[in-house]
Amino acid sequence: MAKKKTKAVDSGQEFLTTLRELGREKGIEEEVLFEAIEAALISAYKRNFAAAQNVRVTLSRETGSYHVYAIKTVVPDDDVVDDITEISLAQAKTIHPDYAIGDTVEIEVTPANFGRIAAQTAKQVVVQRIREAERGIIYEEYMSRESDIITGEVQRAEGRNVILDLGKTEAVLSPSEQIPGETYHFGQRVKAYVVEVRKTSKGPQIVVSRTHLGLLKRLFELEVPEIQDGTVEIRSVAREPGSRSKIAVYSNDENVDPVGSCVGHHGMRVQAVVDELCDEKVDIVKWNENPAKFIANALSPAKVVSVAINEEEKVSRVVVPDYQLSLAIGKEGQNARLAAKLTGWKIDIKSESQAAEDVLDDSMQEVEVTTDAAFTAEEEA
Repeated sequence: MAKKKTKAVDSGQEFLTTLRELGREKGIEEEVLFEAIEAALISAYKRNFAAAQNVRVTLSRETGSYHVYAIKTVVPDDDVVDDITEISLAQAKTIHPDYAIGDTVEIEVTPANFGRIAAQTAKQVVVQRIREAERGIIYEEYMSRESDIITGEVQRAEGRNVILDLGKTEAVLSPSEQIPGETYHFGQRVKAYVVEVRKTSKGPQIVVSRTHLGLLKRLFELEVPEIQDGTVEIRSVAREPGSRSKIAVYSNDENVDPVGSCVGHHGMRVQAVVDELCDEKVDIVKWNENPAKFIANALSPAKVVSVAINEEEKVSRVVVPDYQLSLAIGKEGQNARLAAKLTGWKIDIKSESQAAEDVLDDSMQEVEVTTDAAFTAEEEA
């Protein structure tokens, strides 16, 4: 008999040791695990032995032993209606003479064969809590990385969705967030922008993008130390994913050229970004607080003669040399479209000969401008 008791104690101690080690390893407080197991044991007892009974289960933090107690209310001797939840005053006093009507009495009802059920229940609870804790840790980790870049490995396709393996979890790259024309291969390492982290019944779902403006911005931050230390700022971004982008940059130090910093020696910095974005062309222009000047810069590689602006309506008319009209507008209007997105202004582009025949609206103020040096894909090519 003593051997059986010793064996039970050893088993309990082994359970406690395992429980505490798992708690430490997974970052779960042991008391949280104890309380969860006690709650689960109550459900297990009711399911297997007495569904209607009100019980309390204790799990010893010292020995690992468990006890089930039926909770009953003391009622007058002749008023016992339900002996599962009630106990007569006379019977209660046989347990302890101080009991009075209305008191709560706990009577141990631990079944002899409850050990196997308790062990299974405890295991299920621990596994579930560890899974929940791991999901919680992953959720918090990636929540803190929203609006940042992560690198994942292409794992599989689910319909048109591409699933990226991030190590501890997966990310979903939906069709709308994929660069047009880009193909993905199993095992390929891909950088993506974390758009959103959602809580679901299956754990955190991480939604990533390859088309988001933030991806372009973050890639430059990774490549350009002057952006990382705050000397150079990206003030505006416009992008047509997979085709062309424009970024407007500004330097807080007059001795630092913001465009040159982003281009890098022999164009290495901007080329690293272009390579990551499937050869998407990138123009880098200088931001200026003067809207006319900024609009002129945004239309690079075209050289601008003058800009007329209506600040109230954010409408502008830009004049360029005749031979540069198509360059200013760009293929299928792309250069003008991106410049408008970059500046937030509506831009009407005219050649010098067209402008000569045009009567400028009284609400427009015309300013002669020169275009600052910029980096454009055409010049690099």
